[in-house]
Amino acid sequence: MKSYREERVLKTRDCDMTTAWRPGAILEAMQETAEVHSCMLGAGWKALRNLNLAWVITRLEMELDRYPAVGERVSIETWHRPVRRWFFPRYFMIRDSEDREIGRVASLWVLLDLRTRQMARPDQVAALMPDNSDLPAPLGLPAPVTEVSGTLQVGSYVPLYTDMDANGHVNNCRYVDWACNALGLQTMTDWELSRFQVSFNSEVRPGEALRTELKRLDDRFSFCGLDGEKRCIEVGGALRPRKERWGV
Repeated sequence: MKSYREERVLKTRDCDMTTAWRPGAILEAMQETAEVHSCMLGAGWKALRNLNLAWVITRLEMELDRYPAVGERVSIETWHRPVRRWFFPRYFMIRDSEDREIGRVASLWVLLDLRTRQMARPDQVAALMPDNSDLPAPLGLPAPVTEVSGTLQVGSYVPLYTDMDANGHVNNCRYVDWACNALGLQTMTDWELSRFQVSFNSEVRPGEALRTELKRLDDRFSFCGLDGEKRCIEVGGALRPRKERWGV
């Protein structure tokens, strides 16, 4: 149970208009894989719910060498590393049908007390985790998002029904979708995210209207959602031209 690996065949619902695996759908698949592994360790959603706890992610960094397309078989492997104070590092490796590494992810998670909406001490859950200090990390710990100096595009967004999850806040996977939507249809047709980082600074609850800010400078971008002056979420990274357009 030190790690868990799961295979899946990409469906049309997982992919965008170029037939490539959509970044937000990759995060959804990772979250589902992590949940299965957490259940095996006795720390899945239902077990934590009984303790009035939930997993929440604070930072994430992903690198993708290429995007698989509809019909491809991929695998996701996940494992944790030793707890760092209040933080649970979790890593993911994405491989194609030939078992070639095509992506790697580093993430940091904490426990949320569902009554106080504050971080909970990790001790009880940390005791369930096997010693994985011998397993390598494919990336360093996720770094903060770097804001670029490009032209500012300001917008607004009120979270919708489809943004929410069972923990009563916007699901972490949705923020990358928001950033891709802000970059726009033409950009996401001609370009793809080669790497990206997400900082989840505070949860966004139903009805909280955010001001959004997007900046793009050449092949780099940064996006954030603000409640007043508070930067609730930040997404940033690099773009590369798509090698092929799959019949838009």
